[in-house]
Amino acid sequence: MAATGGYMFLVRMDIPPEKESEFNEIYNNEHIPAILKVPGVLSATRYENVVEGEPKYAAVYEIESADIPNSEAWRKASDSGEWRHRIRPYTLNRSHIIYKRLSAEA
Repeated sequence: MAATGGYMFLVRMDIPPEKESEFNEIYNNEHIPAILKVPGVLSATRYENVVEGEPKYAAVYEIESADIPNSEAWRKASDSGEWRHRIRPYTLNRSHIIYKRLSAEA
């Protein structure tokens, strides 16, 4: 069985339709690769919501400890590239939550 982190960091958000293409390009090609270089980040997976009434996009980060998203390394990675200037100001309905793993995969 592959090693897994004890925590999941869930980030959800919306983006205006006119910024969606740029959002997805920068998220996939810059933002996720930068976050994956942060010590303690084990994986990152993006999702698109299929149910109305909730944020359209979600990213799930598997992390080794709950303090990683508040670390200096995470902040630097998150602020790098075009994300900070071209995308973050346009994100809406953002939410962040950290979950602790209760059981291992079967």
